[in-house]
Parts: sequence; structure tokens; C-alpha cells
Amino acid sequence: MTMEVPFLRLVGLSKHFGGVRALEGIDWDVRAGEVHCLVGENGCGKSTLIKTVAGVHPPTEGTIEIGGESVVPLSPARAKALGIQVIFQDLSLFPNLSVAENIAVECHLESALKPVRRARMRRIAQDVLRRLDFDLDPSALVSDLPVAERQIVAIARGLAAEARLIFMDEPTASLTRAEVNRLLAIVARLKADGIAVVFVSHRLEEVVEIAERVTVLRDGRKVGTWPVGEVDQRRIAHLMTGLDIDHGVAARDMGAAEPLLVVDRLSRRGEFADVSFTLRRGEVLGLVGLLGAGRTELALTLFGMNRAEGGTIRLAGEPLVLRSNRDAMHAGIAYVSEDRLSLGVILPQSIEDNIGLAVMKGLAGRSGFIARRRRSELARDWVRRLAIKVPGIDRAVQTLSGGNQQRVVLAKWLATRPSVLILDSPTVGVDIKNKQGIYEIVAELAREGVGVIVISDEVGEAFATCDRVLHMRAGRIVGECVPGRITERELEERIYA
Repeated sequence: MTMEVPFLRLVGLSKHFGGVRALEGIDWDVRAGEVHCLVGENGCGKSTLIKTVAGVHPPTEGTIEIGGESVVPLSPARAKALGIQVIFQDLSLFPNLSVAENIAVECHLESALKPVRRARMRRIAQDVLRRLDFDLDPSALVSDLPVAERQIVAIARGLAAEARLIFMDEPTASLTRAEVNRLLAIVARLKADGIAVVFVSHRLEEVVEIAERVTVLRDGRKVGTWPVGEVDQRRIAHLMTGLDIDHGVAARDMGAAEPLLVVDRLSRRGEFADVSFTLRRGEVLGLVGLLGAGRTELALTLFGMNRAEGGTIRLAGEPLVLRSNRDAMHAGIAYVSEDRLSLGVILPQSIEDNIGLAVMKGLAGRSGFIARRRRSELARDWVRRLAIKVPGIDRAVQTLSGGNQQRVVLAKWLATRPSVLILDSPTVGVDIKNKQGIYEIVAELAREGVGVIVISDEVGEAFATCDRVLHMRAGRIVGECVPGRITERELEERIYA
């Protein structure tokens, strides 16, 4: 253990928003040239910690030290001047500007009257890219770049601003394995230059390849910091939740089950092509692949939101033509969107209102008006069945946690009594404990004979819930596997190849 002063040190840091304690008594440090992993469930305080260090939120209590000197009060401008840069998951780049303009943007924020010197911007961009040993055209528009190269632009922008500590929020979420390797090589280069990097990530298997220490947050408090060699993924999950969660493999042999949904050579120009598969009654079928593989586009077509341009769909042996989502709902197909906040629920409205949305016609009496008692009974029934933790069904959905919001979305669609349920990234924004609860709901639905399609970015999730897994790439199904007959690692290598 080195005794030299760390680059960043938090001492007794607390942050309260009214009566809510987002951070409490955090003691934490990051050393110069260190790669440090910051993990925790959603809502544990990771984002608040980063924004406090970046000067966005002033601490309620405690101090922030850079090089042993207190820097409180700290503004975003002062944080950047001290060398603190944050690369959020959306990268916060200007897509309509060039690579050089994005990298050197800080040089032109000092004065609105300063003339734009494009030659200087290009020179700055070339110097920084050369430092990263990365070949990229400075004149290329950022909107034309793949995600991996946009990541490099964001890192280069931080270096051009003389970063000494870079926070990276989920930097590998949408990268192939080869792109991840390239990013980790760049991080190693930053480390060699004495620049500290803090990863906020759920892909622990990648982070442990390069991180030196791991810090776990839970409920706004620091659980502890460990050398990465002293903790594995299962131990970290326990530290994050306080629970011993072992998903195992859930796959069952469903070969003898009745075919429920048969898709044959389904195509939609620019999105997917020649997609064929069979979903059996009571089967949980996984659909994995990189972002942009066409999974969500396929799901939207199966739910009637988009029209297929070729191929056929059969449901329970009968041809199915989907002109709208109403056709899909009438046929018994339900779809839980990845974006539950804007497409899954009406946040300001009550739990009761939301659960009844998809079955309003069935709740109407002879007069055509909604029968309030029937709607309330329906909502209470599903709140009980899905163990939604709420003080009352009259509460607005926006007051609930992410896990309970997702359960309300599930309740809304399960109230339609579907025979096919499509779940698009069902646990995004949901903590580990609530993930387990959703997995149990999926298993129960399958036992009741519902055919379930689970679209997931997490291989571990597919292994925990699915009987079979289809691998999609560039709009086509390129492989099929059964969890247990193939390892998670082997499937990950195929996906990120």
C-alpha cells in the first residue's frame, strides 16, 4: 500500500435532498494512475457521488480533497479546471459537429468573442488521438461514427481538457468484445500516463480485467473497498444487496410442447430479414445480441406496431396478420417495452388507472362507463399477485421504485390474459433483488402456459430465465443455444465476437 496522498479523497461526504439521504458519511479515495470500479444497485448513490465530485451538487456535509487540499465549494467549471471529467453513458457529444470540434470544444468556451481557429482545433485533436494511439479522421462528423469511436472522442475530449481523473459511466454497454478490448487498452494507456479512471459498470467480468480496486455502495453508504483480486462477482452481488443470489440455469426441454407462435422468414427492410423461429406453449425464449441487432424492431413487428414486409406469422396454428397493436392485443400478444417510463406507464396517474389501461373495454358496464369497483378489484388482485409494494392503489406510479414500476407495467399487460408475452429488457433500471422477483414472475407465467420472449442485453439474465436462447446479429438470427449445454462465457464470446 502506498502512503502517498491520493489524487481524490472524500471525507465524511453526505448529500441530502430534503429529507432524502442520497449519500451518508462516504470516505473514499482514488489514486493517481489507478483504475477503480464503483458498483452498486440502482439508487445506491453512484450518480449522486459522481455529480458531487463533478461540482454539480454541493455536499451537505464533509469535504472533497484534490491532492490533499480541500476544494469545497466546488463548481462544475472548477472541477474541470482541477482535472475531473465525466463521460456519461450518452457521451454528451455534439453529433452535428466534427471529431476535432468535439475534442477541442473546451478551448472555445472561455470567451464567446474568441474566433474559431479550425487549424488549431484539428491540431489539438490529432495530438490527443496520437496520444491514444488511435487513427480517426478529425474532420469526420460524430453522427457518422459507430458507438465505439464516439467513446474514443469523448475520452479524447477529456484529455484535451487536461483530465487527471475520468469517470466512465457504463462505458462497455453497447460495445462488441473486440471494441471492449480496444477500450480497455486505451484505459491502460491512460493509467500509464498517470490518469485515474473510475468505471461505473455492471459488466464486472470486464472491469476486473483492468481495475485495481472495487468500491461497493449500498443505500447511500460505502460498504467497503477491496483489491479486485479479493472479490468475485458473486461476492460483489452479495455486498451490493446483502443477499446470496445464485441464478443458476433455468432451461427445460420444451421440445414436446405445443407450438404456439411460429414465425417464418419475417422481414422488414432495414431492420431484420428472414427471421424464423418457433415459440412453444409455456416456453421462455431468449433473444440476445448487441444493440442495433434488430431485436426491438422484431418485437415491435410481432406486436403490430410496425408492419412486416415479408414472411408469415402463425399463432396457435392460425395465420396472423397484424395491422396494428390492437390486432396483436386481440390475438393475445402483449408487449412490455424497454422504455417503461414513456411507453409502459402514465407516471402521474395512479396504479389503479395504469393497470386498467389495456382492458378498459372489459371493465365497462352496460352503460359503457368504466365500473370503478371492477377496476379497483382488478388492480388489487394484480398488486397482490405480483407482490407490488405500495401503500395503496391510488398512489401515482411515479412515486414507486423502478422495480415496482416494472411490476405495474407487467400487471397492466397480464390483465389482458395474453398467450404470448414479449418482455423487452424487463430488468433495465431494476436492482438485483427486484430482478430476482421478475425472474420468478416469468417462471410462474411459463408454468401457466404463457409463451414468453425475453429480450436481454445480459447473458446471465438469459441463462437465469430462458429455456432456449436465439442470437441475433445485423437483423438476422445467427445462432441458437440451450443454457447449460453452453456456458455463459461461450455465449458472450459469440455475441461480442
